[in-house]
Amino acid sequence: MKLDIKKNEVAAFAVGGLGEIGKNMYAVQYQDEIIVMDAGIKFPEDDLLGIDYVISDYSYLKQHADMVKALVITHGHEDHIGGIPYFLKELPTVPVYAPPLAAALIRGKLEEHGILRETELHEIGEDDVLKFDKITVDFFRTTHSIPDTLGIAVHTPVGVIVETGDFKFDLTPVGNQPAPNLQRMAKLGSEGVLLLMSDSTNAEIPNFTKSERFVGHSIRHIFEGIEGRIIFATFASNISRIAQATEVAMKNGRKIAVFGRSMETAIVNGRELGYLNIPDDVLVDAHDLNHLPADKVMILCTGSQGEPMAALSRIANGTHRQISIQPGDTVVFSSNPIPGNTTSVNAVINQLEAAGADVIHGKINNIHTSGHGGQEEEKLMLRLIKPKFFMACHGEYRMQKLHTELAQQCDVPAENCFIMENGDVLAMTENSARRAGHFPASDVYIDGSGIGDIGNAVIRDRRMLSEEGLVVVVATINMQKHTVLAGPDLLSRGFVYMRESGELINQAQRRVYRTIKQTFTNNEKVSEAMLKDAISDSLSDFLFDRTERKPIIIPMLITL
Repeated sequence: MKLDIKKNEVAAFAVGGLGEIGKNMYAVQYQDEIIVMDAGIKFPEDDLLGIDYVISDYSYLKQHADMVKALVITHGHEDHIGGIPYFLKELPTVPVYAPPLAAALIRGKLEEHGILRETELHEIGEDDVLKFDKITVDFFRTTHSIPDTLGIAVHTPVGVIVETGDFKFDLTPVGNQPAPNLQRMAKLGSEGVLLLMSDSTNAEIPNFTKSERFVGHSIRHIFEGIEGRIIFATFASNISRIAQATEVAMKNGRKIAVFGRSMETAIVNGRELGYLNIPDDVLVDAHDLNHLPADKVMILCTGSQGEPMAALSRIANGTHRQISIQPGDTVVFSSNPIPGNTTSVNAVINQLEAAGADVIHGKINNIHTSGHGGQEEEKLMLRLIKPKFFMACHGEYRMQKLHTELAQQCDVPAENCFIMENGDVLAMTENSARRAGHFPASDVYIDGSGIGDIGNAVIRDRRMLSEEGLVVVVATINMQKHTVLAGPDLLSRGFVYMRESGELINQAQRRVYRTIKQTFTNNEKVSEAMLKDAISDSLSDFLFDRTERKPIIIPMLITL
């Protein structure tokens, strides 16, 4: 894995986050120092059966562990911090630097994984500076859908590399959040920036993203028209949205009940850090709900993405131990489905409607706004930072391509713009930039407690099992006498219902029997593996010919 990075060059690359939404992880390397920025996860698409999370491949960083000086976090969303425990299990001595809310969320994760005591975790703010032998790191304040968001400026002897993190220019943020620091961004730009690595998520949106305060007006209008209970579902990390919903609920005289572990954690952290102003006497538990009038209650919960085990899903399907849908309930979805979740979100909405609730969701109700800037904000960032070179980050290929076109409109020459993939390395001097090789940066699957032990072959088998089913062939064979002593018997799971497919099963058994006999006849020496391969090939062809399906064939031979 030898990369062509010269001593007088600074390198920038992504370990995750390019060509995808999620598992953001970027790095700057100068000589013997590497600064890593973010370590996120990606939620699996529907075809990744049984997979809980997807993380980046940390192999390159692990091989250069002595060079990794810091892991610096831009903000506390899962696609930026979710992979930290897995990263630290590979590189346990790397110190982590994170803004206050992200640091609080990271502590919870590290405690869950049993590695909090061994981890060096530091809180940082906009005015902090991290100094290493050759690299200095400082920050500038941005706004997003979570408080305490920072952009990162990595100062090297070759030049400054800016990584924006997720951002939008919300000039009227809610709660105690300050506005983005345009002056500091402009100062970076006036002093000279070598490379801008910028958020491309909303590169397809041709305008400014609406302020979070705009959503507050919609929430106020919706709440004032509801007489029954309100069940408000949103991302637990969207403290700004929670702040607005709870503020409107309190103004309408409603008590607030919180359900979902991540939502409970968000409330605790938000109150401690001053982003949520919710008095103790406003918060009630499940037992108090039954004693309060319906118009004096708001239930705040997780599950806006249709997650099966989240509070809202369990309320919808009637399995929640403490809450059930009552006539007159209104459920407010204050989020848009992220890619891959639309089907599960619609299923929850259908269940809620069937149980008698009114459901408010979708863009037409103006109850959600993105945390990412649209094209106008991306252009504003480009104009403020004025980079010599540009790399589009945080997005799928089409988003990177559109963002690159915006950079060219903002006077970054086309030859200075780069659309990279995870593992591609961009090496730069003060006046030049070139591709300097590639290291493996494929997805790593987390399945239960297993990390990386599930590969594409296993996923393919799971997909086949889900779509085509399984056929097990059992036979007892005397390998010396070349005879079948018992069987072959077939067992079908997820392929055909055996009681109604007797003729097909009988024909398949005869086909397997003939295959075993022919294998012995045509070969002087026959191994168990040779028999299994012959049975699998023959039976697979036979079943496909009859059913146009290819179940997984598992021969189980008892040999004597």
